[in-house]
Amino acid sequence: MNAGCLTIKELTDAVGGGMTPRMVRHYHQLGLIPQPMRSPSNYRLYTQKDVIRLQRIVALKQQGFQLNHIRHILEVEPEADTNNNLMVLLQQQYRAVMQQISQLRQTAAALEGLLGRDQHCQIMQAEVLAQLKLLEVDTQAGLGGLEKLWRGLDAEVHTHSEVFPESLQRLLPDLSERSEIEQHLISQLVLACGDVSLVSFVRLSRNAIAASRQCLKSGCEIIVDIPAVAATLDQTRLINLGCRVTTLIDNSHITTAAEAEESFWQNQQWRDKLLQITPGSLLVVGYAPSVLLTACTALENQKIQPALVIGMPIGFSHAPAAKRQLMQQDVAFITIEGTLGGGLLAATALNALVESLIEKPDCHCYLKDAFR
Repeated sequence: MNAGCLTIKELTDAVGGGMTPRMVRHYHQLGLIPQPMRSPSNYRLYTQKDVIRLQRIVALKQQGFQLNHIRHILEVEPEADTNNNLMVLLQQQYRAVMQQISQLRQTAAALEGLLGRDQHCQIMQAEVLAQLKLLEVDTQAGLGGLEKLWRGLDAEVHTHSEVFPESLQRLLPDLSERSEIEQHLISQLVLACGDVSLVSFVRLSRNAIAASRQCLKSGCEIIVDIPAVAATLDQTRLINLGCRVTTLIDNSHITTAAEAEESFWQNQQWRDKLLQITPGSLLVVGYAPSVLLTACTALENQKIQPALVIGMPIGFSHAPAAKRQLMQQDVAFITIEGTLGGGLLAATALNALVESLIEKPDCHCYLKDAFR
């Protein structure tokens, strides 16, 4: 056997990441890795170059790229024209993926239309399930019958208010390993956006719940990135807890992520204000990715010491990067991986934590004085 060469088993051990000889052979068939040289005994022999290429494939798969995407990425040369061609190809592949997601979303919506029914709708739901298998959907009459079934099921929504807990019980994945407060927080986030798939992207540090309860009970200061987030917070409970809300980008005309991002970059006063937040405070970022990026840099340099960071900014490049950096910091955090987020979700997360601490008072009269 050639010196310095690896067998297929040694190759997979060197790469790690759950790689198996069977997967390597599959990658050969797809053209992801070149066919290796053979030993006199016809064993496949691999070099360190093969190890590096396979590690790149594993890393790209972990980032969510599909195998056909990975092949194009690994084949690209550094010339600008080729990179431009690759970007066009990736854009086409992105559109194809989004079309698949759209089709899956239609399937999910149909299932939610059946599974997400509360007890009041169950009689009609059972009738619809019984009739679905009898439909001749390849005829116009069959399609009309399907529409009739849905109309009958939808008619039930006029007889009572929606019972959200019953719907969530059927639709949410198993959350039994999470604490009761985490389960409630995740449920509220799903209700805020109407997308059950959000559950897969919610991330909490191990100490997030404990840190939030401790700082909220102590009447901590709450810093939000723009006024729209402050307007969505549960002021009733926060005032009872003695928590004061401060807006970082204190400009009522800032209402979108794009405006918040631009304003934060153009005004040094907002960046200076972020570095002056009170130790033990609670930072809520729902719009501007740069606010969270700046906060992460300050955390890393120990310039700020919040008790908890709820980081859910919107964006397609900076926001995912900011959230990844947040999850690497030595601070309690709650975030949503990727591009998903927004002020409503950030505020919903905080409101769910506050709700677990204090019952809402029956009388709100005292709030008149509080907001003068």
